[in-house]
Amino acid sequence: MPTHRSLARHLRRALPVVAVAALACVLGGSPALAATGSTTVTPAGDTYVASLTSGTKAAFGAGASTVTCSGSTATGQVAAAPGNAAPAGPVASAITPPSFTGCSPNVFLTSAKVTTNATNGDWKIALQYDPAGVTGSLTIPQGGQVMAISGLASCTITVAPNGPVTIDGTWTPGTATAAPKLSFSGVSVPIAVTGGLFCPSSSTSGTFSASYDVTDTTDPAAQISVGS
Repeated sequence: MPTHRSLARHLRRALPVVAVAALACVLGGSPALAATGSTTVTPAGDTYVASLTSGTKAAFGAGASTVTCSGSTATGQVAAAPGNAAPAGPVASAITPPSFTGCSPNVFLTSAKVTTNATNGDWKIALQYDPAGVTGSLTIPQGGQVMAISGLASCTITVAPNGPVTIDGTWTPGTATAAPKLSFSGVSVPIAVTGGLFCPSSSTSGTFSASYDVTDTTDPAAQISVGS
């Protein structure tokens, strides 16, 4: 049986620090992408849904500690022409705040709930064409994601506490059998933690990993694509 002091040390190490949220695909604006080369996203004006790739989870963590979510979705729309093309730099658009469901921390006797909002601005995604590989970025507005941990420990972790934050990802084009993907791998985001004795109050950053399939909902037979 662990002592109160050793239990406190364990929880400080194990309580996950939520990073962010992320997702969806197509479009969005972000200053993180260098304005080099032209970009066109098609089909112009089509709506889409971004959801976790089958068999994967979104993972938030700090060090060896993680919180995983089995579901996550966001929706958006490719800008109508000519807004779906940029002569230099990325194509940008707003998306709905992504939802996160089925979230579980790797700490016993606790549960986690992840919520998102657009109170202080839009969630945005930007896609930049490059022959070597399309890059994408997600902008999270100030305080746009909050994780509440309850149970043995009670903590609140806020992502982007001091202003909007942009995280970088990669875009994988679709194939005849697979939808295009927007992926984030261990990206870092600033956080603020409040709570009691067992909360990791000294943590100021967390990580986020997730892979999203992006599906055209206007025309399911079409695919969202990024070109020059």
